[in-house]
Amino acid sequence: MDMVMKLGISSPVVIFTKSSCCISHSIETLIRSFGANPIIYELDTHPNGKQMEKALMELGCHPSVPAIFIGKELVGGANEIMSLNVRGKLKQLLIRANAIWV
Repeated sequence: MDMVMKLGISSPVVIFTKSSCCISHSIETLIRSFGANPIIYELDTHPNGKQMEKALMELGCHPSVPAIFIGKELVGGANEIMSLNVRGKLKQLLIRANAIWV
C-alpha cells in the first residue's frame, strides 16, 4: 500500500489503469482534455502490478482500475471522476492540484 500511496502523490494527477481497460482510457482522455498530463501506471505491464492492484483494492477501489489520484489524494474510480465532471467540479479540482492553469 505504501508504494501505491507514494506513486499516487508523486504528481498532480496519477492514474492506475490496465492497458485493456476501455473505461480507464476514457478517464485518461477526459483528464487530458482539460490540459492535464497525468502519470499513468498500467498494472498489467508494471513489474509490481499485482501488488499495486491488491493495494488499490485495500484502499477501497472496487474495481481496482481506474484509480485516480488528484492533488495527492485518492479521488476514486471512474464513477467519482464522471460525477465530478458532470457537476462541473473536476476542472476546479485539477486547478487546485496545479495540474492545469487557466
